[in-house]
Amino acid sequence: MRPISSFEEVEIQTLTLTLIPGLPNDLGALILAFIPYSHHSRLKSTCKSWKRFFSSKTLISIRQNYVLPPHLLCIFPQDPSISSPYLFDPKNLCWFPLPPMPCNPHVYGLCNFISVSVGPHLYVLGGSLFDTRSFPLDRPSPSSSAFRFDFMTFSWDSLSPMITPRGSFACAALPDSNKIMVAGGGSRHTMFGAAGSRMSSVEMYDIGKDEWVALDGLPRFRAGCVGFFLGRREFWVMGGYGESRTVSGVFPVDEYYRDAVVMELKNGGKWRELGDMWEEGERRRLGKIVVVESERQDVPEIFMLDKSEISRYDMTSNRWIKETSVPKKASDDSSVGFVSLDGELHLLTLVNGNDSPESRRSRQHKRLATLLIQIYHPRKRTWRSLVTKPPFHHPIDFKTAVMCTIRL
Repeated sequence: MRPISSFEEVEIQTLTLTLIPGLPNDLGALILAFIPYSHHSRLKSTCKSWKRFFSSKTLISIRQNYVLPPHLLCIFPQDPSISSPYLFDPKNLCWFPLPPMPCNPHVYGLCNFISVSVGPHLYVLGGSLFDTRSFPLDRPSPSSSAFRFDFMTFSWDSLSPMITPRGSFACAALPDSNKIMVAGGGSRHTMFGAAGSRMSSVEMYDIGKDEWVALDGLPRFRAGCVGFFLGRREFWVMGGYGESRTVSGVFPVDEYYRDAVVMELKNGGKWRELGDMWEEGERRRLGKIVVVESERQDVPEIFMLDKSEISRYDMTSNRWIKETSVPKKASDDSSVGFVSLDGELHLLTLVNGNDSPESRRSRQHKRLATLLIQIYHPRKRTWRSLVTKPPFHHPIDFKTAVMCTIRL
């Protein structure tokens, strides 16, 4: 463990009140920094010195440098400009609200945006929304906006917008680098089942310079896709939809991709295409994807949730192989959250939930909204579960909610 830096020491010395009686403040600060982040807001009322310390920038800096913080889950239940996102600590079953994102009075109904974390910062990029300045008013538009939540200042910052507005796109942060990649996307809104544009453009955001740079586009238009990095060498884009067809010449239906494309960063950013990952008729579309860092840091494991089954991606055969079945199947397969936290797969489902209009109008709907979290350990191949009461005013819909993880 390295010694406390001069900056951190100066910041700690500005605390004129003692943190822990009988101990120097630098040692007291280190001890308090090991307390889980989800408890910090409640501890601020203990005394003046703790309130000042738990509200300081030094705390996050110490935790990033001396503590191996666990992953917390950040959930955006709705448009973050009108509904506060929440942090969830699964180890301590604690919920912690974040302030709403800055509001633009001309736009509303933001959805299909992407959230990604880099260090102690949370980024919200793009999305689809309605703009009162556009015509017709009921036609959604893609957004190019970019916002960052800084946990050191506990505030939102507006960043340089993307070159091309987009929602429902692939996005990932380049490991050990202050850069974020976005690819594909379109203008689809959750209110419309099969409409909106598609695109193939790719951009990379340089956090230090606060600027976007255009890269080689995808081989084909692709929206509703998922993106991730394999180490620092390859950026993968899986699934999504491109062209659409009509049923009876009226109803639009998406044509989903069964393949993946890979950008080789060490080869001038060129794309290569992989074949289909499943046979015709095996499944309609790619399920929900998570990436788990393996012991070999450069080769993470990729898992897919498809209805009540979890499959593991085999790179050698370019096929999905069944890993396990979910112990408790959800009543609605699409409304299940699927994330990776500290090497484990987490499935989030509302149980005893409000499946009927009568139960939604019931005074007891808050009591019925219980969140079941089923947790699978890939290496041990074991399941466990926990239950918590979410703080949301309305039952969360995981079909439209946006989630990401962050270490704090």
